[in-house]
Amino acid sequence: MSLENDPQLKRNLKRAGVAAGGVLCAILVIGAYTRFVQADALKTWTHEAEIPTVALISPDRSGGGQALMLPGTLQAYYDARLYSRVPGYVHAWYKDIGARVKKGDVLASIDTPELDQQISQARADLGAAVSAKALSAATADRWNSLLPLDAVSKQDVEDKNQDLASKSGAANASRANLDRLLAMKNFARIVAPFDGIVTRRTADVGALVSAGPASNGEPLFAVADMHILRVYVNVPQSFSAQIVPGITVSLNVPEYPGRNFPARLVSDSGAISTQSGTLLVEFEVDNSGGLLKPGSFANVSMRLPGHDVALRLPASALMFRAEGLRVATVSANDTVVMKPISIQADLGTQVIVGSGLGPRDRVIDNPPDSLSNGDRVRVSHAD
Repeated sequence: MSLENDPQLKRNLKRAGVAAGGVLCAILVIGAYTRFVQADALKTWTHEAEIPTVALISPDRSGGGQALMLPGTLQAYYDARLYSRVPGYVHAWYKDIGARVKKGDVLASIDTPELDQQISQARADLGAAVSAKALSAATADRWNSLLPLDAVSKQDVEDKNQDLASKSGAANASRANLDRLLAMKNFARIVAPFDGIVTRRTADVGALVSAGPASNGEPLFAVADMHILRVYVNVPQSFSAQIVPGITVSLNVPEYPGRNFPARLVSDSGAISTQSGTLLVEFEVDNSGGLLKPGSFANVSMRLPGHDVALRLPASALMFRAEGLRVATVSANDTVVMKPISIQADLGTQVIVGSGLGPRDRVIDNPPDSLSNGDRVRVSHAD
């Protein structure tokens, strides 16, 4: 039976086509709806992801008597670098590094063959000059005794006296030259200039030394007086007026964690450095126990006198823009408000704000560089 002659088969095929078309339309509608929902969700997620999440901090109040922590450098009270004043060869050295010495202790001796020959020549020159002076003096005496008898002329007597004066001057010059060489010979012994500790030795037996610093600038010895150490600190200009006698100062060093050493103010440079904008201040710390070492780094904590109440921020909250220093704050509707501020003092990891910020401002810590005025943010937690 053909398709044209079977009406029932034609109706069944028609129904199947309609059903298939309906299923296809349903699939298309569902697929379009799903893509629309996914696109909308992606758009919403992208929009939400564009809003940065920030952490807020509140400015800390810092009142009078605040503690200022600054780096310092320890130096010996006296620190002498000893060089040879005469050329020669190191004969022997008697003190090594770490040795405690008294003023005048011999650290090393130097053989000076050239200087010894110069001293021998100077002695001979002095002997010849003294002999010549004695002969001239005897001659002048005889001629002066003959002058009243008119046995010699006055001109001849004056010549003899002038010769005596010349010979006396030559003898004095020879004696002075010998004394100079003998004084130089005393420098063949390197001695300690004060009580202290030998901190450096470069002298070795047989080494050739020259007068003054060598070509490499290294001294033969270095001696330091460590019973008291000087502590040098660069204090920011904004605190320089508060460096007055009686301030509380203590320092600590990495090798003794948790231990503080008191120090007292000695003086300051009296001028602000144009390069660093700081005042150089000198303190003294007792080191009779020998715990501290010259050249060490120290953290110096000073309790400054009364100071107006100010706001303190971590340095991580600062934003350096082309228009100046800024901090990013968050308003009540979670939008960014950029505020210009001035820094009264830089304490390293923290700064004291001079103006531009209020105690109730919500400040963003570690703000992204892309933040701008009016941007929306998501607050992770509120202080």
